[in-house]
Amino acid sequence: MLDSILSQSAADLENLKKPSKNDELKLSLKSVLAQIPLSRHVLLFVIILFQVFLVLYILRSPHVSLPSRQQQLPDFHAGECEAGRIYVYELPPLFNVELKNNCTNLDPWHSKCDANLNDGLGPAAAQLARVVPENLVPAWYWTDHYWGEVLYHNRMLSYKCRTLEPEKATAFYIPFYVGLAVGNYLWGNYSGKDRDWHSEMLARWVQEQPWWKRSYGSDHMIMLGRLTWDFRRAIDAGNDWGTSLLHMPAMRNVIRLCVERNIWDPLEVAVPYPTIFHPRSDSDILEWQRFVRGQNRTKLFAYVGGGRESIKNDFRGLLLTQCLNESGSCQHVDCARKNCLDGTTAIMEAFLDSNFCLQPRGDGFTRRSVFDCMLAGSIPVFFWKRTAYLQYEWFVPAEPESYSVFIHRSDVRNGTSIRKVLERYSREEVDRMREKVIEYIPRFVYAKSNEGLKNTKDAFETAIEGVLRKFKDHMQRGRIAVVD
Repeated sequence: MLDSILSQSAADLENLKKPSKNDELKLSLKSVLAQIPLSRHVLLFVIILFQVFLVLYILRSPHVSLPSRQQQLPDFHAGECEAGRIYVYELPPLFNVELKNNCTNLDPWHSKCDANLNDGLGPAAAQLARVVPENLVPAWYWTDHYWGEVLYHNRMLSYKCRTLEPEKATAFYIPFYVGLAVGNYLWGNYSGKDRDWHSEMLARWVQEQPWWKRSYGSDHMIMLGRLTWDFRRAIDAGNDWGTSLLHMPAMRNVIRLCVERNIWDPLEVAVPYPTIFHPRSDSDILEWQRFVRGQNRTKLFAYVGGGRESIKNDFRGLLLTQCLNESGSCQHVDCARKNCLDGTTAIMEAFLDSNFCLQPRGDGFTRRSVFDCMLAGSIPVFFWKRTAYLQYEWFVPAEPESYSVFIHRSDVRNGTSIRKVLERYSREEVDRMREKVIEYIPRFVYAKSNEGLKNTKDAFETAIEGVLRKFKDHMQRGRIAVVD
């Protein structure tokens, strides 16, 4: 039953209801054969039989993604795809399209349908018209920070190094929207079986593909739109949080792109959360960099967030207290009063007006606010090294002190004044760190066009080229997949 669900589309099922044309085909064949000498009947029969078997083979092979007449890949120039090319699986719709379209049921509290607007970029952020340069307003959208699976899939379909021929591929992309699949089951009285349903179906499907069997998935990749911990429930952990996708044999050798990685897992690569700025061109990038560089910042630092009274010894509460006590130096945006997730102009205004921004850990060790902060040219202040330094190596400078400040959380708990620490930095040091932040902006934003930017590598291209280099390195080293 499962195999029939995965292999048959709605159109296939509809076609089963249509009358058979076998009788008509038989009459046509007899008419043709009657006009051909007997000596050639056998040869013609063999040719027809071969063609029938060829068509049946193609139709029954779900891993083959045949290009439609409308499907065209972008032109690429010699040398652009030296690290290899990527084949994108055409999954049954229940693994992506149906999940995205079922947007009213993806979140137990409110609809996610707005996130699907503008090819997954979300609603246009017209409210920013009084905050950002007027001609850049069309490049801003209220993008859902957990919508990376949709964005990466859309970009991958138009990627310059995509191939429609799997035998020519260096890597294989699995466009499974697992973050959307599990999101609705994370809260409420759901069982582990409920949370694993889509993951188990996908695991069975991908293990049947000949290209997966060839390498046991060691040349495959997938994008996880949520924190890695949402996909790491132990298989025998019953009804605990998340799905157990990453503990399934099908994923054992697959490289995972995710917004927060497990730093002890060498197959995981942390990629930036989608921000709300999606440049349309190289000139958009340059103009935004000039704009943030020229800002007159009136506050020493900003804190976007609130305290969590339900958490004992809440660290965010300590930051909030320091910010409120230093109101002349610190600007606070209270996310308990403003909808910080769905977008508010107050966040960008605060970061544009501040030299530094406080970045405690979020639901995990990371948070999108890190990239919102740096996008505005504000210098991040970290309290956990795992918030950025051990996560986003391809997207931020290698020298942490060149673009950020680190204050250990224990020092803050013991009474260290954040204001006094930040005031020790000279004007020249602040300008130098800000310039480094501004330099790296292209690496952590996602372009508006699915074809990317002309001369600038954004977060998507930086991530995919990095993964292709990893695959190439694995092949050169003769990496052998882990097999049960």
